[in-house]
Amino acid sequence: MDDTKSGCLYVVSTPIGHLEDITLRALRTLKEVHLVAAEDTRHTQKLFNHYEIHTPLTSYHDHNKEEKTAVLVQRLKEGRSIALVTDAGTPGISDPGYYLINRCIQAGIPVSPVPGPSAFLAALTVSGLPTDAFLFEGFLPKKHAGRIKHLRTLKDEPRTIILYESPHRLVRCLHDLHEIWGDRRAVVARELTKLFEEIIRGRLSQVIAKMEGGSIRGEITLIIEGCRPLSSMW
Repeated sequence: MDDTKSGCLYVVSTPIGHLEDITLRALRTLKEVHLVAAEDTRHTQKLFNHYEIHTPLTSYHDHNKEEKTAVLVQRLKEGRSIALVTDAGTPGISDPGYYLINRCIQAGIPVSPVPGPSAFLAALTVSGLPTDAFLFEGFLPKKHAGRIKHLRTLKDEPRTIILYESPHRLVRCLHDLHEIWGDRRAVVARELTKLFEEIIRGRLSQVIAKMEGGSIRGEITLIIEGCRPLSSMW
């Protein structure tokens, strides 16, 4: 049965790398809605070309979210169905999707999830660190002083901690983690599901030694054990 309804915002998860990691429902939704709001239309067009999707695309990113949200909400009120996608993974997580989703809820517009890939969950499942309780922090503050201050507030957090980090800040971030949190177990998951997928496990000191001096590229997720003592096989 067709569950694509007009006047609804669909929050559609798309692959984080491997184009086959997309659900049949996501493909059908992207084909049947009136419009797809994408963080980067050029990136999403590659997915559309692969699956022969011809739905119109419009940009929706951090720099135009306020202006574009008003336009999208109006179209939804007029009975149009819209799919929201991010560059990779699930919209609303460390991207501007939250802004549109929140405005739709405030306006009484239905918002429906079309679940699928998420980089931080994919990384967590293969990390080897506890998954029964975890804290997703997203990106740390860019400025060093702000990052240090925030890390100190998390020092006694007992749950597994998940972070996103950019390639050019990764080594500096690892050093800060080691200095403030000690030599905990950590995992760097890079380019998950892609051709150059890399998963580095070890104590922070070991991970730093492996990452320093090399060329670091791609999407990166950090998984760090909490402060509680844990039995370990590595």
